[in-house]
Amino acid sequence: MDKLRIAGGRPLEGEVRVSGAKNSALPIMCAALLTDQPLALGNVPRLMDVSTMARLLSQMGVAVERPADGAMVLRAAEVNDPTAPYELVKTMRASVLVLGPLLARCGRAKVSLPGGCAIGQRPVDQHVKGLQAMGATIAVEHGYMHAGAARLRGARIVMDLVTVTGTENLMMAAVLAEGATVIENAAREPEVVDLAKCLSAMGARIEGAGTDVIRVEGVRSLAGAAHRVMPDRIETGTYLVAAAAAGGKVRLAGAAPETLDATLEKLREAGARISTGDSSIEIEMSGRPGAASLRTAPYPGFATDMQAQLMALDSIASGTALITETIFENRFMHALELQRLGADISIEGNTAVVTGVGRLQGANVMATDLRASAGLVIAGLVAEGETVIDRIYHLDRGYEALETKFAALGARIERIR
Repeated sequence: MDKLRIAGGRPLEGEVRVSGAKNSALPIMCAALLTDQPLALGNVPRLMDVSTMARLLSQMGVAVERPADGAMVLRAAEVNDPTAPYELVKTMRASVLVLGPLLARCGRAKVSLPGGCAIGQRPVDQHVKGLQAMGATIAVEHGYMHAGAARLRGARIVMDLVTVTGTENLMMAAVLAEGATVIENAAREPEVVDLAKCLSAMGARIEGAGTDVIRVEGVRSLAGAAHRVMPDRIETGTYLVAAAAAGGKVRLAGAAPETLDATLEKLREAGARISTGDSSIEIEMSGRPGAASLRTAPYPGFATDMQAQLMALDSIASGTALITETIFENRFMHALELQRLGADISIEGNTAVVTGVGRLQGANVMATDLRASAGLVIAGLVAEGETVIDRIYHLDRGYEALETKFAALGARIERIR
């Protein structure tokens, strides 16, 4: 099993290019199920989750090609087997995103209940409730959702809680449904907007993406299209936080600054100097960062996927920060690993009290989930001595060439195979 070895203590200097967003690419790949015409994508990252989704779609009958770096062409001329088996979906929650498109296109689906990171309960009840409102029958048997519908019908759906994958699944189901669908309390994340742009390019009629009310007028069929996946705002934020923690000056090219307001605000609060262009962000940090408290919330609030990275920054900051996690109830497992590096962190319910220390010390640590892994990398970059991070397969699910990009910024980091 691969590990990362990091010799900390160096500031970061230079430029890296941001990859395409995993959380945008995965639902957009599922959108290929909605048409028998080719869907040509650009800026698709090379990640484990993307490969898993490609295998899942391939076993359904979708032809998947990667003609060049960042490019992908999918064509679902026929969907032979509308099944998402446990063996393929157990490591990746995004697999549930095939449910809506399969029902809309094929009228039936058999989808394993999803897995993914062990960060807490992420139920699919909102997906099921919305699809049932559109006329689907869904039963859960032996770990699988068995769904059927002659043709989905438009409906008014009020989400009990904000869910990104739930919004995306229902939006994809609605584009081929009969009549109009209104999704209220919809997720506003940029990745939802990116999916809507791709669906619209395919001929869907969608209004309100990016707001909490999305309206979809169903059409009989969708065509092929070309779409470029948006930049990964979580990858961008991870490198920005790393630069703020380690010090130095870093430029991120191919970014989308407008999607990172909450993260940039916290970094400025910590003392970083930040400037943005149309598709670039520069950050400069000298001296010890200041503590920055935060509370995670659905977009446009502070992203739960950036919480572990900010905790690593606060671990060496001047002062005490309160980090409150409101999205997932089990997303502080990285705190125990940061304590192994010398961090002063105490957990009180869903709030972590982080008192910055003068220095962290290298040690062997274990990644517990995708974003926790990124937080440990940041801690390793600033720790004194050597840090070895085990179970980095989590990182490979969501960060393209992470050690290569950090090495380009001057970090002493290598993969141990």
